[in-house]
Amino acid sequence: MDRRESLKSLLVGSVAGGLLVTGCAPESTVETPEKPQLPGYGRNEAEKEHDAKVLSETFFTEHEMETIAVLCDIILPANAEFGSASDAGVPEFIEFIAKDMPNNQLPIRGGLAWLDSHSNKLYGMEFKKLNDEQHKTICDSIAYPGKTAPELKHGERFFTNMRNLTMTGYFTSEMGVKDLGYKGNMPGVWDGIPEDVLKQQGLAYEEEWLAKCVDQSKRMDIATWDDDGNLLT
Repeated sequence: MDRRESLKSLLVGSVAGGLLVTGCAPESTVETPEKPQLPGYGRNEAEKEHDAKVLSETFFTEHEMETIAVLCDIILPANAEFGSASDAGVPEFIEFIAKDMPNNQLPIRGGLAWLDSHSNKLYGMEFKKLNDEQHKTICDSIAYPGKTAPELKHGERFFTNMRNLTMTGYFTSEMGVKDLGYKGNMPGVWDGIPEDVLKQQGLAYEEEWLAKCVDQSKRMDIATWDDDGNLLT
């Protein structure tokens, strides 16, 4: 079982941010910044204001975002069918979480600083510049709680947090939901009680009614509707 499948098997349960605010030159006509596209599901005014504020802000530096992307893709790389964590917008999701829940800011930023410091100590380079084998060496040393050296416990806590955020971000994204194979509630045509069940009870549909209303051959067909909501099949 590869890493993606192992992580997927542990899953029980993207918001992508990043908005540009346009400026204006002195004495020029002031342009109204484009409002962020907010979810339309039952948000009250206070929540809408909060969402707009969070989406308009930037917390992580460019270097930090690049490091997050590298780490996320180590945790959940691409495979033959689906893209990596960064392809699914997980770094942007993590920044959103840091802005929406500020208690995450210090642990993540501090962890990123620790990661670069540890990488420099071992290899003389920032974490994002290391090769695959060097990445693996560092991540393997902090990825398994209970097996981490005492001096690397801070790194272990950081990696565990980032792994949780990566999995949450990926498997709540469109790509991740497709990766899981989750289809949600899918409508089907109910074509009556199965024939074998009727036989067990000594019952049967009347042939005239059956011909008009029930077609047992279409039991597994997916129901379809027209644009006006009329059932087609």
